[in-house]
Amino acid sequence: MGKITQDDIKHSIADAIQYISYYHPEDFVKSMVEAYEVEKSESAKNAIGQILINSKMCAMGHRPLCQDTGSVNVFIKVGTNADLDLVDELEDIINQGVALGYKDPVNKLRYSIVSDPIGARTNTKDNTPAVIHYSVNNSDTIDITVAAKGGGSENKAKFAVLNPSDSIYDWVMENVKNMGAGWCPPGIIGLGIGGNPEKSMLLAKESLMGSVDIHELKKAGAKNALEELRLKLYEDINKIGVGAQGLGGVTTVLDVKILDYPCHAASLPVAMIPNCAATRHIHFTLKGDGPAVFQKPDLDLWPDIKLPINMIRRLNIEDLNKENLGDLKSGDTLLLSGKILTARDAAHKKIVEYKNAGKPLPNGVDLENKLIYYVGPVDPVGDEAVGPAGPTTATRMDKFTKDMMEINILGMIGKAERKQPTIDLIKEYGSIYFIATGGAAYLISQSIKKSKVVAFEELGMEAIHEFEVKDMPVTVAVDSNGVSIHNTGPAKWRTI
Repeated sequence: MGKITQDDIKHSIADAIQYISYYHPEDFVKSMVEAYEVEKSESAKNAIGQILINSKMCAMGHRPLCQDTGSVNVFIKVGTNADLDLVDELEDIINQGVALGYKDPVNKLRYSIVSDPIGARTNTKDNTPAVIHYSVNNSDTIDITVAAKGGGSENKAKFAVLNPSDSIYDWVMENVKNMGAGWCPPGIIGLGIGGNPEKSMLLAKESLMGSVDIHELKKAGAKNALEELRLKLYEDINKIGVGAQGLGGVTTVLDVKILDYPCHAASLPVAMIPNCAATRHIHFTLKGDGPAVFQKPDLDLWPDIKLPINMIRRLNIEDLNKENLGDLKSGDTLLLSGKILTARDAAHKKIVEYKNAGKPLPNGVDLENKLIYYVGPVDPVGDEAVGPAGPTTATRMDKFTKDMMEINILGMIGKAERKQPTIDLIKEYGSIYFIATGGAAYLISQSIKKSKVVAFEELGMEAIHEFEVKDMPVTVAVDSNGVSIHNTGPAKWRTI
């Protein structure tokens, strides 16, 4: 083989980032199709259907599976006998590839990485730096795995040092029960066991790079304690009843992956990291014969699913008010049309600052009687009104809800559950909380016909946008009586 060049590494990483932004791994798609076919909960089946439709649309249209195009994780194993032709540091080359992949003008990806994390939190404008894990072997190649991890699932990571006699099963089950739906199930749970604190976390992350093979394991049968734990956790997590998007159902996880490592006799480090419905990773090997080449999946992999649009109630947002919101009940699926405003963490913080200072929002923006959508969209390309624009986790906005209610917003759209104090506020103010499907960002964006930034342009994707939507699919998650689908749905399907 020839030399492995700097450009080979850079362009392979850039191409990998583009590839995983719009192609789910084939094993993941097959598992989601199976979950769709066996799902008994109508709400959960509809959510999985939206995720699969979105997945096929992204594969065909080469646009991101999720508006959160992730933070980049790179696992790189360099052969000591590899013939390398590098001028820059390897870390710099990797980050050059990341920047190149995210700034592709044909398929723009969202920049989510901020520097100075406890200070100004300034967006780096190219999604670098990646989190890079290096290792070496005696080969003459470079093995690279590239993954893009969404913030919603990363935020649910857990770690503990258990006593050697403690039950890992009990620890995982308790944490999954408390994890809610912010990680966008159904997905994969990755566990790292042993080593020390940093090793177990790395093992958990690395386990998520493996293929979905739980059904093969079930057929073959467990051969050791690790495989027994995988099977037991897979079966019992799905009995909790959380279901797709937390709506209640029979499939919460598609697989449980575990990697372990020897540890000190006095400790038992355990880490857990979930992978969401926007599972994105790919592995390739550079051998000195040019950059990696990635094969397009067969579109026949995806079933032809259609949403029952004609059976879903259509609703004009302009017709909604605090008096008739009571007609909408938790669990109702709707198609919304009209104008909504967007706001995420940074915008909410500014809104509250303006409110406390008694100042009107810039440009005459008025939040009263408006629906607020928790979203940070991808920039548009071509004739798009907006790029993929799926919901972000709503619980991060719970701390701002009382102020927003005092401004007299009509309601909110996000994903995952709300905490009980927020549910109480929704009931007190006669408001409402809708959810859109996390993992269906490109599908949702098709319902957004017009978009413009109306305030806080300096916040980039976190600026306040005005969207004009047509038939945007949502579900009533918390109605004006304070009934939450994230409480009633899982309770209905729980069997453990």
